[in-house]
Amino acid sequence: MSRDHPPEPLDFFIWTVEDVGSWLEEINLGSYRLIFKENGVNGEYLESMSVFTTEQILHFIRRHHMKWGDFITLFFVKAAKRNRQSRVVSLKLES
Repeated sequence: MSRDHPPEPLDFFIWTVEDVGSWLEEINLGSYRLIFKENGVNGEYLESMSVFTTEQILHFIRRHHMKWGDFITLFFVKAAKRNRQSRVVSLKLES
């Protein structure tokens, strides 16, 4: 299935490699799109980053030739979008 933008942030775990590439473009990290694609980084992998050990983080950064600041951006943008969506969902449930 082809789409112009990735699914909603709460659906990270079902993102394809192409969805991740589109999202990287959206958060101004498009220069990593090809290397993420080559390494098969999909949404399930991104979702698992929240439980990475320090060693796994450093391995990820080296493997994807990332700058530390870009990794922080990647991780925190993902977390912020997820948290914002969670708040919206919880507000809907409280109504």
